[in-house]
Amino acid sequence: MAAVKNQKFEPSRPVEDGFCLVVEDLCKTFGGLTAVNQVNLKVKVGERRGIIGPNGAGKTTFFNLISGALLPTSGKIFLFGNDITNITAYRRAYLGLSRTFQITNLFNSLTVIENLVLAAQALEKSKFAVFRPITKFGRLYDRAEEILERVGMTEGRNEYVKNLSHGEQRQIEVGMALIQNPRLLLLDEPTAGLAPAESAILVSMLKKLDRTITILIIEHDMDVAFQLTDYITVLNFGKMLAEGNLESIKANAKVQEVYLGMP
Repeated sequence: MAAVKNQKFEPSRPVEDGFCLVVEDLCKTFGGLTAVNQVNLKVKVGERRGIIGPNGAGKTTFFNLISGALLPTSGKIFLFGNDITNITAYRRAYLGLSRTFQITNLFNSLTVIENLVLAAQALEKSKFAVFRPITKFGRLYDRAEEILERVGMTEGRNEYVKNLSHGEQRQIEVGMALIQNPRLLLLDEPTAGLAPAESAILVSMLKKLDRTITILIIEHDMDVAFQLTDYITVLNFGKMLAEGNLESIKANAKVQEVYLGMP
């Protein structure tokens, strides 16, 4: 595994100036259903890109293809010039890709800081030291404390995750993604199921993230999407319907008809 971590991926083609993620003619079929259909996408380094569309548009499948949870039927995916189309999810993580999920994916019986330490250990050689107590890895705890401060959960470090509110669990999940020092962060409906006050806290936290981190976000709440992103891509039935800056998407008649339900 250490060899994988330290592997130097040579870009399979020249890195396009300023682009973190390049997707070319990406397709995914499940039997007779085409969930993602010839999608092309280019995301600049440091960009905040929103992926929106009605239910069934293929947004989460698209994320699963980028993260490596699914492999495409056809097409290519490049991360900083590296062809990651057919490599495993954990190797993508070593290249700097991290992700949150629509449904929180935490260890409910562990404390907040224990969840973060385990996430920090995921890309470390120490994860193979199964007979050494994790409390011996002070560096991991130091890193976890830094992330707790960034997500505003310092006071809850010793609370069991099962006792947290849904909004606080979302903050911890984002923290678990950040602790791996991602260069590309995928956020799958981070405000789903949150009360307005909880959503506002999470949005404020996400706005403060370092602009060196490129963010790709699926968000059903249009207000949230427009607050957090610079550029929007709209999917419908697996195809790209439109893309552009916030004002052009708001004014797009096709988007209003398909996504907003306006004739």
